[in-house]
Amino acid sequence: MVSPFSDPATDAMPDAATGHHAPGDAPAAELRGRVAETRGRHAEARAAEALRRDGWRILGERVRTEAGEIDLVAERDGLLAFVEVKARPTLAGAAAALGARQRARLLGAAEIWLGANPGRGAAGVRFDVIVVATDGAVRRIADAFRLGD
Repeated sequence: MVSPFSDPATDAMPDAATGHHAPGDAPAAELRGRVAETRGRHAEARAAEALRRDGWRILGERVRTEAGEIDLVAERDGLLAFVEVKARPTLAGAAAALGARQRARLLGAAEIWLGANPGRGAAGVRFDVIVVATDGAVRRIADAFRLGD
């Protein structure tokens, strides 16, 4: 019989005093989070490789600001790109995964980054999305969105 206090994903009882699971009994959501983070890091590495092959210089990876994280910041010939990387089973699914809230977060983070790095982006600034499918296919959507989209 399953207790109403157990985690159905692991069928493990949390500690009675703290309500937390023992270290070996990570709930399914925590495990999914770790898998997603590993998948995301792999996708970001693939995206950075693709940018470098195309002549871009990576200025930052997983850049944290008060507004949020920027997956990649890259520059080529004075053009600055703030890049959001999406990993999904298909390229179409990854491309659709960037919602309005994430765009707003990326815009805010970019504004903070630009304030801290004056002189960058002399030839312009754009926001790209790089989608990485689970089969390893990589596609860059250059200038994927603009302020006000």
